[in-house]
Amino acid sequence: MTSATPRSGLPSIILISGYWLGAWAWDQVTEHLTQAGFRTIAITLSGLDKHDPKRATRTLDDQVAAIESVIDAEGGNVILVAHSGANGPVSLALDRIPQHINKVVWVDSGPMTPGTSFDADFPKSAKSLPLPPFEELNTHASHEGISNEQLHIFREKAVAQPGPVIREPVHLNNDARLAVPTVLICTSMTSTEIMELAAANHPMLTEVPKLDHVELIDLPTGHWPMWSCPEELAELIGNAGTDVN
Repeated sequence: MTSATPRSGLPSIILISGYWLGAWAWDQVTEHLTQAGFRTIAITLSGLDKHDPKRATRTLDDQVAAIESVIDAEGGNVILVAHSGANGPVSLALDRIPQHINKVVWVDSGPMTPGTSFDADFPKSAKSLPLPPFEELNTHASHEGISNEQLHIFREKAVAQPGPVIREPVHLNNDARLAVPTVLICTSMTSTEIMELAAANHPMLTEVPKLDHVELIDLPTGHWPMWSCPEELAELIGNAGTDVN
């Protein structure tokens, strides 16, 4: 990777983090993609900016609006890269403006099932969800490959996830979203495990068999490959960017 000038004709790559994270989480991946000639934009979703005094009240619609604003500024020639819990607002963006999205890349994530939410039972009295202790988090989101220093930075920079985003259901009505070419980068589970769960109608994966164009790629590591193997992740995302249908 030697070029730092965006190469003509390539789509812009928009990187969107999961829970507790902002644009900073993608710094290493952004560096590799930029060197490869991609215009790369990492965004901080609404509610995850620690300087926003109203962050705990931000909603899924606020987050989708932030994504749509960047897509509009890029003229619609984009690839969305969604990590983990970014699947809520990204699923909604795919539903609302599929014609402006060239491809979506899910990183240890996938499209949400219509009508579902991250946690419909999250207490209404709770304004937000802080980053849990790592011992608890590791039981369902592996931090394999992440150093103690990286965990320290994660803890230091993490922003509590807004309650409304956790509770709100994702309403999807436009089947055109299923035609957007899709890549699933499978990190904490293998592609075989993902498809077995999808075939068994796992509620988090029921949309996968409905996709018109889907590619599954294994990248064995933990739930945060932007830290555990940023160069390898950037290469896979870059490959998706040079192979837009």
